[in-house]
Formats: sequence, structure tokens, C-alpha cells
Amino acid sequence: MNDGFDERRAPRRGARVATIVAFAALVVAPLVTGALTAGTPAALLSLPAESIAVLLILLAIPGRRTRWLVAGAFGVIVVTATVVAALDLGFEATVDRAFSLVDDGPALLSAFGVVGDATGTLNAFVILGVLVALLVGAVFALARAALRAEEVTVRSGRAGRLVAATVTAVWIVCALAGVHSLPGIPFASADAASALAATSAQTAQSIRDQQTFAAAVRTDPYRTVPSDQLLSALKGKDVVVAFLESYGKVAVQDSTFSPGVDRVLRAGGAQLTEDGYSAQSAFLSSPTFGGVSWLAHSTLQSGVWIDSQQNYDRLTAGTRLTLTRAFENAGWRTVSVVPSNSEPWALGKQFYGYDAMMNSLNMGYHGPVFSYARIPDQYTWQHFYDEELAAAHAPVMAEIDFVSSHTPWTPLPRLVPWSALGDGSIFDPQPAQGLAPVAVWPDPERVQRVYGQSVEYTLGAMFSFLHTHDQRNLVLIVLGDHQPARIVSGAAANHDVPISIISKDPGVFDRIASWRWQSGVLPTQSAPVWRMDQFRDRFFEAFTP
Repeated sequence: MNDGFDERRAPRRGARVATIVAFAALVVAPLVTGALTAGTPAALLSLPAESIAVLLILLAIPGRRTRWLVAGAFGVIVVTATVVAALDLGFEATVDRAFSLVDDGPALLSAFGVVGDATGTLNAFVILGVLVALLVGAVFALARAALRAEEVTVRSGRAGRLVAATVTAVWIVCALAGVHSLPGIPFASADAASALAATSAQTAQSIRDQQTFAAAVRTDPYRTVPSDQLLSALKGKDVVVAFLESYGKVAVQDSTFSPGVDRVLRAGGAQLTEDGYSAQSAFLSSPTFGGVSWLAHSTLQSGVWIDSQQNYDRLTAGTRLTLTRAFENAGWRTVSVVPSNSEPWALGKQFYGYDAMMNSLNMGYHGPVFSYARIPDQYTWQHFYDEELAAAHAPVMAEIDFVSSHTPWTPLPRLVPWSALGDGSIFDPQPAQGLAPVAVWPDPERVQRVYGQSVEYTLGAMFSFLHTHDQRNLVLIVLGDHQPARIVSGAAANHDVPISIISKDPGVFDRIASWRWQSGVLPTQSAPVWRMDQFRDRFFEAFTP
């Protein structure tokens, strides 16, 4: 009986399908790099040079092992170029620059840590394992596709070689003539090769930049100023540099969420005035965008532009004078407060010169974590006050990193009565009452909304602290470290972040009158904008008679 199924035809159908899939993969895979770079799938309507080249090479060389090596190299090149393009896309969307092989290896480790904080360490390793397996599988699949295409071409004899030669000629003619599939999309492409060539050129440029950077680090006009003169106009003051995570210009201007942040700033500024404080504000241009906060911290502290991990490592391996070290040399007790650090920080002592360092292990916090933020900002303020400011003390200089506004910005803590903070366990119910990151991040509008709410909380905690704990001798420098990621900031956002100086001493503002900063804690569009590396020297100049 014949039911319509021919067992002899099934293998032939399978072979034809395999051949079609192999040629499709051979043509499409090298174009993915261009699609990612151009930001449009229209880039897939091209003819890739990489596929033509590997097929011609395979047709020309003998030996199955050698052909496997060539096909494997093709797979590695295409997959590597795709990964680099994806990393470029991710870095552009988060830190506003392309990925650098020289500079950004540690940043990938930091990104893994953020994923672990948001999803759990085990889930992060599972995700990493799946990604590695997919990449290895993609290399093997592309190699096998190239070999399949070569086998079919050989079996086709003269006709197959004629087709290969014709396709090659078409690519050359279209490349020379500048033929485009669509406006801006060349028909003859070499996207994967171009991406790897660009990465190689960028790597070479990064190496050359190292020499320029080394010269900038060595040039320090304040290295020879006697320590008893430097910063002497602040004698007797407690000086706090407060970095508010992801507090960028977009938080206060021209966004859907800035009106809410601005209301908090106006109300907080009015409360500061009632309590006897004054404030002046401006903007600083950060060397980083969307993350890698320590680049901003080190830039402000050292007066050198630190825009990569490599430069950070070179800076901290030397003896450049930091704000912290200058205060320590002048007799201040110096303190760092990094509530999301869970390990000892050797550079805090070796490079910055901190006398004491607080982190999640020694701040006495026994409450819940809020995604990345291990400790709510309100508790951080209270613990710092209890440890350093509450009793009679020698002048303190501190850098405090407030992390409740760190991505993924949810769930968020809420302010509680200061007298009820205790060991932080009062926050126990709050994470479950908020939104999980997985419930927010698929929707950009919800991401932007929770970002704005996180900044409102962080600023609200600061204003509430200053209202609750009168600080007559405090000079508070509060600023953002960088703009939030592109999903919040948008494609046109620059690197500017707000900065304010708050104090009850009119003499502090007399010293910085030449800066022409704006009154209050909410800078406007016309406020001065400095590069962040200019702050250290101008601060030294203002407060060194």
C-alpha cells in the first residue's frame, strides 16, 4: 500500500533543507554585525565579503583537517565580530561609548555583579553558562555551514564554481560602484571584518593614549604646596563629598520624571533656607555614563580625567594627590562610606588615604537589601552621623556613596522615623511591597518612572537628614556620579551631572564667589558647566589662602 511517503525521497529532502539552511547562515550571520551597528535589520540586505572569502579559500585548499581549521576560524571571526558589535551597542546604551578590549574587561565583571545582584548569583552563572554555550554552538554551526556550502559547490562541478566566481565578481563590481541595497546600506558589505579592524585600531589608539595619560598624571601643580596651607580656609569644618548614584542632569531637566525630582529639590531647598543653610549649584561633565561610578569618583578626587578602567588602574598605582589625601595631610580625619562594598578595599588606604572605611560588613545593618543597594541611604546617613558627627570630634572629611538610586532602581526603600532606624530591620517588609526588576525592565516608561522615584528618595533622605541633625560646621558637596543608562537618559543626553555645595557658613560661599554658581540646589539650563577633573584644582585654589 502507498500512503504517499517515499522513503528514498526523505533523505534528499533533508539534504536540500540542510543545504538551504547552510547557505542562509553563511550569508546572514556575517551581516548581523552590520545590523547591530546600523541599528536596523535593513543591513541584512547585503552580500557579505566574509562568506565569499571563506568559500573561495575552502575550494582552493586540500585536506579535510585544514578546511575544518579555516571554517572554524571563519566561525570565530563572525561570532567575535557579532559579540563586539553587541558589546558596543550595550556600552553605547549604558556608558555612552564603544567597548574597548584594552579598557573594559573589568567592566564586564562589574556588569556580571550587577546581574547577580538583580537576579541572584546562581541565576547569573546560569545565564553566563547559557551564553557561552550559545557562542560555542554558533561557532560550530557557522563552521559546519561553510563546509556544507563548499561540499555542495564541489559536487556541482563546473556550474558550482561558475556561480561562486559570478557572486565574487558581482560583489567586486558593486563595491567599486558603491551600489546600495537601501539608502545608507551598501550591497557589498564587509561588516564583520570592518568591525574587527576598527576594534584593532581602537586598541592601538588606547595603547598610545596611555603615554599621554601618564604625562597628565605626573603634572600636578599642588604636589608641592605645604600641607598646613592647602585647604586651610576650611579649618574646623566637616567636609563631606556625597555622590548620589546615577543623579544626572536628566533627573532635573527635560524628562517625564524631572518634575517630581524638581519638586523634591524645591521643597528641600526651602527647608534648607528655613534651617539656616545656603546652597549654590552648577553642573559637572562626568567621564563616565550609565555606570562605572569609580571613574567619576577618582576624576573628582584626583583632578585627572579617568574615563576607563585602565586609566583608573594606572592612576591608583601612583601617588597623585587626591582630595582625601590633601585633607588627611592637613589634619582631618578621613572616612569613606561605601555601603555596597562587601570586601576590603585596599586602594582606600593605599591611594586615597582614608583613615577609616565603612562598608556593608561593618555598618551594623541587619535589614534587607534592595537589589544592588545593600543599605538604604537613610540608614547610611544615620550610621555616618552616629559614628563620626554626633559626639565632639576632630574635623572629618568623608566621601559617602549613596546607592539607593543605583540601577535597577527597584524595589525602593521608604523613609521611616529617624529614631526608629535601629539596625535597619524596620525595612524588612519594604522590598516585597515594591516592584521586582523583572516586572519593571521590559517597559522603558516604568524604568524611567522608578528611576525618578529613586532619585526623589535619595534627595529626600539627604534633606531629611540635614533637617533632623543640625550641622553648623558642615560643608556638604553633593553631586551625581553619572547620568543613568540610555533607557532612562535617552539618545541625546550628555554627560552632565548636578553638583551643589551646602553650608551654614557664608564664608564658604564668599570663597567660591568667582565660580558664579547659581543659588539653591536646583541648577537651571544656564548654570555653569565644568569638566569633573577641573573641580579639584578649583576647590584647592578657593580654599587655600
